[in-house]
Amino acid sequence: MSVLFVFVDGVGAGARDPAVNPLAREEFLLSRFEDGTGAPLPRGGRARLADARLGVPGRPQSATGQATLLTGENAPLAMGRHLLGFPTPALRSFIEARSIFRRLAERGRRAAFANSYPVAWLRALGLDCEGEPEWEIPPRRRVRPSATTVAFAAAPGARFATWEDARRGRALTPDLTAARANRMGAGVPPRSPEEAAAIAGRLARAHDLVLFEFFETDEAGHARAMEPALDALRRLDRFLRAAVAGLGPGDSLLVTSDHGNVEDLSSRNHTLAPVPVLGFGPAAEGLDAVSDLTGVAPLLLALA
Repeated sequence: MSVLFVFVDGVGAGARDPAVNPLAREEFLLSRFEDGTGAPLPRGGRARLADARLGVPGRPQSATGQATLLTGENAPLAMGRHLLGFPTPALRSFIEARSIFRRLAERGRRAAFANSYPVAWLRALGLDCEGEPEWEIPPRRRVRPSATTVAFAAAPGARFATWEDARRGRALTPDLTAARANRMGAGVPPRSPEEAAAIAGRLARAHDLVLFEFFETDEAGHARAMEPALDALRRLDRFLRAAVAGLGPGDSLLVTSDHGNVEDLSSRNHTLAPVPVLGFGPAAEGLDAVSDLTGVAPLLLALA
């Protein structure tokens, strides 16, 4: 049995209004709306909406939202506010002490982060990786780890995938098809979202838990860009549908987000909307316990 966790940045359940909501223009798996409606999911999948505000005033943000997803504890409440972008030193310490990847490693379980990165970026963060840097990062450029990076690095012996792993079919590029990564010099063979799902499935079968992070939805939301949003959602939807189709008996797929954004292109800001949580396989049975972002990590730990 394996668990694939797909974290999609910046997707909330908004109004069914195609003028501002790309999720209302087509029937995506993530097309969930504020009234709780949405298309039936394949293979017995279930969906529910989870609160991303967590009882803290203000708009939910990436750093604390992701920290909550990957620890199971209310990060904005602990920090006193929602923190945007990259974790502060205090939030990094919070994540490191509570990371689900750290807890899985302590139990002797195996986890992987499916995203691949340039060697130069990983080395600049002081993270363990193999290979030679493809290019040098300018000395004055500030390199900071995301919450997902901090959480995965908290596990003893964590190994981050590089572009070489993506070239060899052992990891994914964040855009799924490698087009964006190749513009940066990755040299990864172009692949379809379905081929990316097959790689994710192989990774999941070799581990107890695999995380994949997709962030182009949040970028499109901030840009208020309908066509880029639709392009990103189409690629992601093809990937998710193929991943669902490839699930074996007892395998789980869990999909969720950290805050709303792309569902309302009338604004560049994050929204107050709840986020969709999709579960397939045994993950579907555990969704009743997920009422807000703190419920995701306990479910992943129970499944893995």
